[in-house]
Amino acid sequence: MSRKPIPAQMGDRSRAEVNFDKPHLLPRLFGEYDSNILALEERLGVYIHARGQRVQIEGSAEAVAHAREVLQELHSRVIRGEDIDAGLIDAVIAMSSEPMLTGIVRADNGNTPPPIMIRTRRKTIIPRSVAQIDYMRALVSNDMIFALGPAGTGKTYLAVAQAVAQLITGSVQRLILSRPAVEAGEKLGFLPGDMKEKVDPYLRPLYDALHDCLPVEQVERRIASGEIEIAPIAFMRGRTLADAFVILDEAQNTTPMQMKMFLTRFGQNSRMVICGDPKQTDLPGGPAASGLNDAVAKLEGIEGIAVSRFSSADVVRHPIVGRIVEAYEGTDG
Repeated sequence: MSRKPIPAQMGDRSRAEVNFDKPHLLPRLFGEYDSNILALEERLGVYIHARGQRVQIEGSAEAVAHAREVLQELHSRVIRGEDIDAGLIDAVIAMSSEPMLTGIVRADNGNTPPPIMIRTRRKTIIPRSVAQIDYMRALVSNDMIFALGPAGTGKTYLAVAQAVAQLITGSVQRLILSRPAVEAGEKLGFLPGDMKEKVDPYLRPLYDALHDCLPVEQVERRIASGEIEIAPIAFMRGRTLADAFVILDEAQNTTPMQMKMFLTRFGQNSRMVICGDPKQTDLPGGPAASGLNDAVAKLEGIEGIAVSRFSSADVVRHPIVGRIVEAYEGTDG
């Protein structure tokens, strides 16, 4: 790979060279047609040239240092078997700007797994944003966690992954996934089919997360055996959820009474994660009528209960999702 660099402003020119000791992995690091390198050049304002296992970076001193750190981090992730895509590149760039990155997201030698991770049957998941670091810590150290923020920040996905990991290791006996069955204003009875056929479309995001962490046949077997239960929140009434990892998704669409009912299902040796976007409730009364907002206001600060907050900067889907969230939040009120 060799592209002629575009001249930079005089007096602010720096150059650094990185030598990688596993050249056979460089095609995965660079991406098809050097797409990953091009993305780094565009995002960081540098020019990157590779010959063999030597990579040269040119640009301003600050940008070169930043690009070198990001490139080394991406290389360490390739060594760990991760696939490099635009979302991961953006996440590593964002996290590399944070002083708390060192020693948390990556190990010092770059060849050992980071200390914060979730292992499932299908993949090993590591944080892609600073907020995810705190959230993943909360998932293993608190009994009840509220995860608040916009779509695409990994709230539900990481909760499902942690739940699957604990189910695999036997830390819990059941995994219970729930969410409001319908959006405000719709009636479940208007939909065709039996109860399962009626509620499944609303629970599809939970199935998708499960299938990303477990083989399909295992998901089906565990659902059939009752180890994994996916049901609307109304089905939780009157139960005690012991020895279980319980997740409530789209919690902003619960009423205060529904939320109280759900939270008081908490049983021995259980963990409960409540995910939602407080700004996106579909209830007729708006955010003020949301059981999620009401619960956080009442319960934040109580021992054993953690609140993890995400923003548009933590979106780990396509970069445009973060910009969409920012645009809508900018017009609120």
